[in-house]
Amino acid sequence: MSILDYLRSLQKRRSASIAKERLQIIVAHERNGLSRRTLDFLPLLQKELLDVVRKYVEVSDSQIKVNLEKNGNYEVLEVNIALADAEGRFSMS
Repeated sequence: MSILDYLRSLQKRRSASIAKERLQIIVAHERNGLSRRTLDFLPLLQKELLDVVRKYVEVSDSQIKVNLEKNGNYEVLEVNIALADAEGRFSMS
């Protein structure tokens, strides 16, 4: 093996170990909490949910709450919509 081959193999190992290290950081970040990408969809989801609910009942933006929580190995999406009863009073359902 020539010196040039040896230096090339060192460079490949360094590149591979750097890539591996970066991937481990990304995986650890994903496992430790909700990723930024996951949270980006919540405002759009809230708007779309309001649009669907508004087809059937009158609700304002303040009457819907969307929450995403991580419980163990799964994520829970909670949607609360305050609806008026027959007398016009609001309750969370």
